[in-house]
Amino acid sequence: MSYRGYEAVIGIEIHVQLNTQSKMFCSDSTQFNAGDNENTSPVSVGMPGTLPVVNKKAIEFAIKTGLALGCQIRKKSVFARKNYFYPDLPKGYQISQYDQPLCEHGTITFKVGDQQKTVSITRAHLEEDAGKSNHQGDFTMINYNRAGIPLLEIVTGPDMRTPQEAAEYGRTIRQIVRYLGVCDGNLEEGSMRCDCNVSVRKAGSEKLGTRTELKNINSFRFVEKAIEYEIERQIDMVERGEKVLQETRLWDPDKNKTFTMRSKEEAQDYRYFPDPDLLPLIVTEELIQRMKADLPELPIARKNRFVAEHGLPEYDAGVLTAESDLAQFYEETAKVSGNFKGASNWIMTELLRELNNNNLEINDSPITPKNLGLLIGMIDKGTISGKIAKAVFLDMWKDKKSPEEIIKEKGLVQISDPSTVEKIIDEVLTANAQQVEDHKTGKKKNLFGFFVGAVMKASKGQANPEVVNQILQKKLNG
Repeated sequence: MSYRGYEAVIGIEIHVQLNTQSKMFCSDSTQFNAGDNENTSPVSVGMPGTLPVVNKKAIEFAIKTGLALGCQIRKKSVFARKNYFYPDLPKGYQISQYDQPLCEHGTITFKVGDQQKTVSITRAHLEEDAGKSNHQGDFTMINYNRAGIPLLEIVTGPDMRTPQEAAEYGRTIRQIVRYLGVCDGNLEEGSMRCDCNVSVRKAGSEKLGTRTELKNINSFRFVEKAIEYEIERQIDMVERGEKVLQETRLWDPDKNKTFTMRSKEEAQDYRYFPDPDLLPLIVTEELIQRMKADLPELPIARKNRFVAEHGLPEYDAGVLTAESDLAQFYEETAKVSGNFKGASNWIMTELLRELNNNNLEINDSPITPKNLGLLIGMIDKGTISGKIAKAVFLDMWKDKKSPEEIIKEKGLVQISDPSTVEKIIDEVLTANAQQVEDHKTGKKKNLFGFFVGAVMKASKGQANPEVVNQILQKKLNG
């Protein structure tokens, strides 16, 4: 895509907070809503003489994610000390991985609109998080609860060209880590944070421009807006003959602009060296194969299967596979009902509406997949009409009962017996003799719908519409 004759070059680093119960190198809790500095110990606040111990679960989660991203898993990786000063970095260095990351050389494919896009994953490495600074007037309070929480930093190549691609890439990563169960993907709580590297160059040029880093963006909508702004800002500078500085910038969502955080005109030397307190991480083939066997069907593959095997439209399949639990609910419903499209329609319209109205997740639904499947099956068998089914659905939601119980209690079984339906129709036609005459003589048009409505009213909505139509056609037009 060209911006005023320029092309954007975008790469993204996503920090994924791994969903472990303890920190990366000690047993401190990772509970989010703990009191300030409650989840700390001598290790996580960097006391002299303390020693780190690697979290095995974090290693497994990282391997699992790397495999899902098509990465090669290093049999030997090394933890290094990355030396820099932040007030909330207690040791004065961060334990990370440098030249020997755990995962590298992967790819991820996703769709942006109708276009398929493939982005390379340069590396995915493990590291620990820093603490958090809270600024209050002239004072800064430090909360070390986050210090030491395990992060997996996923780094792409400079493969994206539009803000839309960057935002969709982020959404895809979030969807994958949630499917894997390695991260809750809660951007508001900082479980995922995006750093975007952006530069511009003349369209057709191979030479990369000077890049700026947009730091710690916590919304994919803001990712799109921040990159859009930064592209235009850099083009304006180039057009004015100004030099784009290599710097870290922050996004201000209130002002819809980026601003300088710190200059990186000279590339920082973090003085990486292998952490002397940690041995090289050796990963066995057995562990890799165990993590590979534990991989679920990933969202893109599941979506494609729903389209190919279930005959669902691509849009429906995309909605249903947005979350793993929703996709599972649909599959269980479809299995009980035997109707793929029916299950899709009821979940996407009736069920999601009620969940949204009541601010509930799919696992909190008072209607189970089994009961929804039974309801759909009753419609297909002609036991109840679609109209009755909607009323039953609302009762199922309210009372958490099965459709059979509600139908039995309220006597809502659909009347499909032709002789019973014919008797109701005869009574309606007798009571509306003038309208019958008008219909037969053509004096009034469109009376057929009147008779259908009258029959349905007389049967309290329980007459089978198909049977009603067939018998009325014979009696009125025969």
